[in-house]
Amino acid sequence: MEFGRRKLGGAEGALLAHSIAAGKLRFKKGHKLSGADIAALAAAGVEEAVVAILGRDDVPENEAALKLARALAGPNLRAGNAGTGRCNLYPDRAGLLVVDAEAVNLFNAVNEAITLSTVSAFEPVAPGHIAATVKIIPFAAPRHSLERCLEIARQAILRVAPFRALRAALVQTKLPGLKPELVKKTVEVTRAKLAEIGSDLVGHAVCEHAEASVADAIAGAAATGVDVVLVLGASAIVDRRDVIPSAIEQLGGKLVHFGMPVDPGNLTLIATFGSVHLIGLPGSARSPRRHGSDYVLLRLAAGLEVTAADIMRMGVGGLLKELPGRPMPRARAAPAPAALPRVTAIVLAAGRSTRMRGPNKLLSDIDGAPLVRRVAEAAAGAGPAETIVVTGHEREKIEAALAGLPLRFVLNRRYADGLSTSL
Repeated sequence: MEFGRRKLGGAEGALLAHSIAAGKLRFKKGHKLSGADIAALAAAGVEEAVVAILGRDDVPENEAALKLARALAGPNLRAGNAGTGRCNLYPDRAGLLVVDAEAVNLFNAVNEAITLSTVSAFEPVAPGHIAATVKIIPFAAPRHSLERCLEIARQAILRVAPFRALRAALVQTKLPGLKPELVKKTVEVTRAKLAEIGSDLVGHAVCEHAEASVADAIAGAAATGVDVVLVLGASAIVDRRDVIPSAIEQLGGKLVHFGMPVDPGNLTLIATFGSVHLIGLPGSARSPRRHGSDYVLLRLAAGLEVTAADIMRMGVGGLLKELPGRPMPRARAAPAPAALPRVTAIVLAAGRSTRMRGPNKLLSDIDGAPLVRRVAEAAAGAGPAETIVVTGHEREKIEAALAGLPLRFVLNRRYADGLSTSL
């Protein structure tokens, strides 16, 4: 590809490297100059411009990006449309993005003109989300580099492992002083987390914090045909010989791994009892914030095996963001920060979309997801204490479009009187 400033008289078919404005003429970056364009620019006094001229072995940016995205689209991924040298990959189903990181690095090392970006490995994705994007940096990619990247892309280096509906049971132990409200809150938090990945909490038991009691409770929960039993002690697990791991071994279960390089969530235990997965939860599991054992649950829901080696590779990125409302033990010696306000997000979704003159704007499809769901996901994803959705017009359709998200719905029966009534 040739690139540089050229006289326009010999630049027909070239691509503008930068936008041009001359009088009433407006040509955008990337515009392919025709003979008429050149004549009009000459009449406006523009005689030269910075342009790119593609050679025989150059593949135009959109063509190259689309070919690569289609080759990269492994199971449950699809390529979108290409534009400005970019082509996104979208999930067809909710699940975890499985990435061959070494292959992605190899892909990006072929030529600086060709790039591939993905969300983090094992990150939850859903239809409408962008899981990865191919970007051709200049206006074209060298054909030999494109062919090498296609070879790498065809090795199934990206795929989505879809979530399957898990049936889960929760076992909590009790000690003197454990408040019933805390036990109840833990059930609600656990149920909400499972609902986010299309799974159900189908059983809950409270038992004494003693080996025999815990063993009986786990056996009882496993006998109901659940996929996973979550065990949360009134006192955290601190050793493989502690109450909960000892109870599992007493049952004949197998300890897979204790501890993980994710904080919060260090004191997570992974075990099996027959075909049932067991997760010994840390105390941080009582919080709705993400913690280490959530990563284990996500992988199980996606049908992925979780080994001790998998856990020990979670250290990079395992230091989760500290939040003002959840100080970490390692920060207790530091001066207490000034209290921040508790923030709640409100999504106004009661309107009739009268300016649309027909369809409900909130239910319009935007890249595979209703507009209202995109807004609610963005609001809830910002980490507010609570996200409230005010409904009114077509309430049932709006709530159905938002199913599975951690939201609270409030009905405004006076929605026809205007936005102020929702507020």
